[in-house]
Parts: sequence; structure tokens; C-alpha cells
Amino acid sequence: MAVTNFIPTIWEARLMANFHKASIADVITTPPTEIKGNKITFNKVGAVAVKDYAGSVTFDGLSTSSVDLNMDQKKYFAFKVSDVDKVQSAGELVDAHTAEASATLQETVDSYVLGLYTGAGSSIGDDTTPIALTESNVYNNIVDLGTKLSQNKVPMANRFAIINYAVLGLLSKDARFTAQPTVLENGVVEGQKINGLQIVVSEEIANVTGKYKILGLHKSAIGHGKQIDEVEAMRLQDDFADGIRGLMVYGAGVLRPEAIAVLTATIA
Repeated sequence: MAVTNFIPTIWEARLMANFHKASIADVITTPPTEIKGNKITFNKVGAVAVKDYAGSVTFDGLSTSSVDLNMDQKKYFAFKVSDVDKVQSAGELVDAHTAEASATLQETVDSYVLGLYTGAGSSIGDDTTPIALTESNVYNNIVDLGTKLSQNKVPMANRFAIINYAVLGLLSKDARFTAQPTVLENGVVEGQKINGLQIVVSEEIANVTGKYKILGLHKSAIGHGKQIDEVEAMRLQDDFADGIRGLMVYGAGVLRPEAIAVLTATIA
């Protein structure tokens, strides 16, 4: 065994590949235009003016503003392997060792992104008067989330509704929804849309003392960026094993409040 043969790029690549495969945050948010250090930048293009034609045309310049966010959230992972060289040589064993770390990081990041419901421009119910969801009204309430976005003139493409499995169970009892939905690894419920909202399932939706925050949003509503800051290996002094540790930094913020609607609900 020789820790000096440790190749960080192999582990970083597999960590991020496993992360992307299951990340809900990656599906429902906008990636940054630029990453510099721990700062992520998102560009926003201004509106195009439409004018009456009276025989001549004038051209307006398009204004582009940028929004900077800090990747100020930091999480680390650390685990032991019997021999770094053997794991790297086996190839497929790298996935086996990184899958669990990726899954835990993905859940943490998803929870952080879905906790941005406080920036929503529209709401249905609140912590004082939540909507009590049942199998008879759950479908219609998600329809109402889509209607809120439409009233704010949010584009129809790339809309999502993020629910948990309890809500999915209620929806599955409604004849307008499939009885046996297929949930992909990244949480997308295959082929299921309600009022233009692609249904996505996550157990990381915010829960405020039993009041769940179900989001309806457009992909442009939230900006999100992340990166593995460092991965390194070391020989453990008190163990016949090698240690691998890494640091992930990430951040997210609401870019378009009008493109988010939140349903505060209890679940029967």
C-alpha cells in the first residue's frame, strides 16, 4: 500500500458522478454561469420591449445583470479503506466506497435547497392555517400551485412540484394520477405532470412541526452551485487502514421569487 499513489481526481469524479445521478437539487435549479473560488455567479437577461410599428424600427440594448452568491455551506466526509492502491486498481470499488458519501452529501444539499421556501413569491396556506391534504384534495392543491406560477407569467417548460412519499401515496389513489408511479433515482416521477408541473419526490422537503412545504417552481427560480474543495488520503496511525477525507462547499439562493409557490400542508 502507498498513500503517495492516491489519485484525487479519480475519487472526486466518482463522488460527483454519483451525486449528480441522485441529486434533486441538480434537477430543479439553475447552475451558475461562473465559479470563482467560493463565489458563484448567475446572469439574468432583462426584458425585451414590444412596441407599436409605425413605419420605423428602433433597437434597444439588452441589459444583463448578475447575481453573486457565496458557497458558504461546508460539509466533509471521512471514511476508511483497507488499501487505497487496491481500491483504485479495482476501479469499480471506487464507486462502492464513494456511493454512500455521495448519497449523504446529496441529501444534505437537497435539504438546504428545498429549505429556500421562505423566498417564495406565492403561497397556499401557512403555518397558522395549513392545508390538510387528503386523497380527495391533494391533486387539486398541486394544480393550484401551477396556477400560481401561471398567474405570475412563469414559463411553462421546466416547472416542478416537489413532494414527499406520503403525498405521492395520496396522489396514487386519485384516478387522474397513475396508480403505480415509477420514481427515478433523481426523484423524478416518470411521466407524471400535474398542471404543467413535473412531479419530483424527496423526503428532504422542509417540515416545520408537521407542516410540510411543498414547492411548485420553475428551474430558473433557484440558483445552486457546489464543488469538491479537496480530497486527500492518509495512513491512519491507530488502524491498519487508509483514511480518505474530502470537503464539499456549496451554496444556493432564490433568483426569481415570482417563480416559486409554496403549499404549506399537513398530511392525512
